[in-house]
Amino acid sequence: MKPFEVFPLYDVEIVRGRGCKVWDAQDNEYLDLYGGHAVISIGHCHPHYIEAVSRQLSRLGFYSNSVRNSLQVEFASRLGHASGYEDYSLFLVNSGAEANENALKLASFHNGRTRVISAAGAFHGRTSLAVEVTDNPRINAPINHCDHVTFLPLNDTAAWVSEIEKGDVCAVIVECIQGVGGIHLATPEFMQAVRKACDATGTIMICDEVQCGYGRSGRFFAHQYLGVRPDLISVAKGIANGFPMAGLLIAPKFRPVFGMLGTTFGGSHLACAAAIAVLDVMESEGLVDNAARVGSYLMEQLKGFDKVREVRGRGLMIGLEFDKSIKELRHDLIFKYRVFTGAAGSNILRLLPPLCLTRAEADEFLTRFDEALRTF
Repeated sequence: MKPFEVFPLYDVEIVRGRGCKVWDAQDNEYLDLYGGHAVISIGHCHPHYIEAVSRQLSRLGFYSNSVRNSLQVEFASRLGHASGYEDYSLFLVNSGAEANENALKLASFHNGRTRVISAAGAFHGRTSLAVEVTDNPRINAPINHCDHVTFLPLNDTAAWVSEIEKGDVCAVIVECIQGVGGIHLATPEFMQAVRKACDATGTIMICDEVQCGYGRSGRFFAHQYLGVRPDLISVAKGIANGFPMAGLLIAPKFRPVFGMLGTTFGGSHLACAAAIAVLDVMESEGLVDNAARVGSYLMEQLKGFDKVREVRGRGLMIGLEFDKSIKELRHDLIFKYRVFTGAAGSNILRLLPPLCLTRAEADEFLTRFDEALRTF
């Protein structure tokens, strides 16, 4: 048996990491400006994280969710305080797709409707409902085409409000900073109008903060720039610094019913220990403020490169749009200049470094990026 191939792979194997640096099997050092799809929030192999996860693993890694788990209670309390959502409830799962799946399910339980509005270019996951609200026909199998979803351009306020006012919409789901879609930002005017229309019609607002949340934007959640409070907020990626974990923040208007939602692995003892350690480090090292500060500096410097058509983003979630394909640029950045970056489409370079990126490391990236652009 061999792995089922789902992605084209670069011919490099990363075997260890520390902070914002990683090393391959040949001991070459790389600057990590991608954090494994925005997953590495506090840096690779942070000592406090290693100690907390190791300590918990030596005691108990997992037991059923049919018994009490005080680590879940502690984490929920800590997350509520850190994010400003202390009056919300928390349901813990394993991935961003699963968090979005349960958000849509919970919305439909609440108002009995089935239609969803999602944004053009959206990416919300690859499971059944999550992939149906993802705007990518290539990854939607025939079984996923259930006619639940209307896709509308992000920030087209009139179109969204018009659809919501029809009164049959179960939920709207929005990435306030689109990741795979190209680092496009929702505007305050748009989100506030959508919020108002949702309130008037009993429509549920879901903010997908899987990639743009958890401090990456320079605030705990990206929607906190926009003057709205969603009904449901999905989180994942940086929540446990690489340990598979995700969650759904649930407004007080939702009342739990036994059996409505459930999970085997979600919120395990080991996952909660990892997530609590992440919050420890984020708070003690001021990583949300660091993301805002270093991200602002990095974006301003990147605007000075002539070959970059546009710089978009907030905090340490940055998109660089070019007039041509970046395939060779990304290859050169990895193999010639030892820098990992991401992409969104064919011509957008995506930067999602750990939130501990320093200004010195940002300057190091800028130097290597400048060299790579000279032959691009």
